[in-house]
Amino acid sequence: MVHRIIIAEDHPLFRTALQSALKQTLNMPEIAEADSIATLQTVLETETNPDLILLDLNMPGAHGFSGLLYTVGRYPNVPVLVISAQDEDSIIGKAIHYGATGFISKAASLETIKQAISEVIEGRQWLPEHIDVQAHNQEKSQIEQKIATLTPQQFRVLGMVSEGLLNKQIAWELNISEATIKAHITAIFRKLGVRNRTQAVIALQQLELNPENGSDSA
Repeated sequence: MVHRIIIAEDHPLFRTALQSALKQTLNMPEIAEADSIATLQTVLETETNPDLILLDLNMPGAHGFSGLLYTVGRYPNVPVLVISAQDEDSIIGKAIHYGATGFISKAASLETIKQAISEVIEGRQWLPEHIDVQAHNQEKSQIEQKIATLTPQQFRVLGMVSEGLLNKQIAWELNISEATIKAHITAIFRKLGVRNRTQAVIALQQLELNPENGSDSA
């Protein structure tokens, strides 16, 4: 069986390490790569039935757990193995709570990464031994559920809104009309239950990883 894997990771060296782990664990896997959430969306449009997604929590276009929520919401039957340099218990617990099948710290050894891939491919959950998932088990908040309902284009637009881009700038970046952008923003506001850009950005900020610890830059 040929496994189809997507590596969503913006650091080339770590992508190479993940490729090595996949090739040592699986029999000649087909590997697609993405270095941003936008690229991941494009890959998923062609790789409609991957066997596994390896997802860095903090890539360009992701805001905290928003990339995970989007991916799980759009592709609920595809296991997602989260990768992050931020490996605090609360981060791991929330990742599982938000739908990840497993979590790998970027400090993990190659052997650990290989074992995690093998377990998740076989349909099992993978977590560091010390994690108590039940301690972080809770109902999804309304904003978490609402983010998952956004279409791929709406998610792109929301990310650009959060970065402070104007409608005409977003339209230029996405190569669509400003009227279409306005329609997307209206739909985003409706889905998120907000009235303006500021409220939409605040809603998205609720999904940040852990602001006091800084960004996931490794």
